[in-house]
Amino acid sequence: MTYIASANRYQTMQYRRCGNSGIKLPAISLGLWHNFGHVDVADNYRKILHLAFDSGITHFDLANNYGPPPGSAEENFGKILKEDFRDYRDELIISSKAGYTMWPGPYGDWGSKKYLVASLDQSLKRMGLDYVDIFYHHRPDPNTPLEETMAALDLIVRQGKALYVGISNYPAELASKAIKILKELGTPCLIHQPKYSMFERWVEGGLLNVLGNEGVGCIPFSPLAQGLLTDKYLHGIPEDSRAARPTGFLQKSHITDERLSQIRDLNNLAVQRGQSLAQMALAWILKDERVTSVLIGASRPEQLSDSLKALDNIQFSAEELTRIEEILAP
Repeated sequence: MTYIASANRYQTMQYRRCGNSGIKLPAISLGLWHNFGHVDVADNYRKILHLAFDSGITHFDLANNYGPPPGSAEENFGKILKEDFRDYRDELIISSKAGYTMWPGPYGDWGSKKYLVASLDQSLKRMGLDYVDIFYHHRPDPNTPLEETMAALDLIVRQGKALYVGISNYPAELASKAIKILKELGTPCLIHQPKYSMFERWVEGGLLNVLGNEGVGCIPFSPLAQGLLTDKYLHGIPEDSRAARPTGFLQKSHITDERLSQIRDLNNLAVQRGQSLAQMALAWILKDERVTSVLIGASRPEQLSDSLKALDNIQFSAEELTRIEEILAP
């Protein structure tokens, strides 16, 4: 059956200007880090993408290594793009990244011009695109000169393979240097993608100020702390949860009694606000005007619908913010 997007898709989503640019992003963007690989069910992730666009989510965020296996999220997204979203390409912001291991040998990782240009060429082929809207360097490279990495981003824009560029996982001081180099090259940094949640707040130590002062957008990932900031862990660690798996970013050792107590106290506050814990956690990030959009993942359409309800209430009273700080204090 042919997909036809909802005629009302722009009526409920909020859009925010990305730094000093001409681009606006939806307050909630969809990340394809998990749940869109070859190991996942195509019918399910197709429904997630349809619901996202029907809800006004115009930004889909990918990277060369998303899957599993690496590259498969881009392949699957490209297939759906061709079959369902071809007529809507100019309504979409599609981003990709490079910076993690993609192929063997010295040119398949990190931040050299060789790697970044080659990786984007591969990403474009996988997605069936002439260009991406945003291309990021995915993580700082301690060995490649920052000037080379930023020159590669500048080159990619001049080649017409990306409209805008960004950086991800860069600490404040390094981000400031990268932004300055890109500005001098004539290809301003559009956006920074850091890890940020109630449980991971390093961006508050300077990065948000840098982005605000420089007119660069901010789009945090992992806003729900790999699922910790949901109702999933209110009663311990479920057997089917990420934390129960032997490998992965979230380990059982991360979920201490103190952490579980914080999750329950935050959940009680969310209930008082008429929200789920996940909705409150997303709203809490969006309360900062320096944040352009927040990146969420979804394993099923219902999860995405639930997250979108965060936009119904992103205002916090002074008392609520104080209470949150009390709960999060070590």
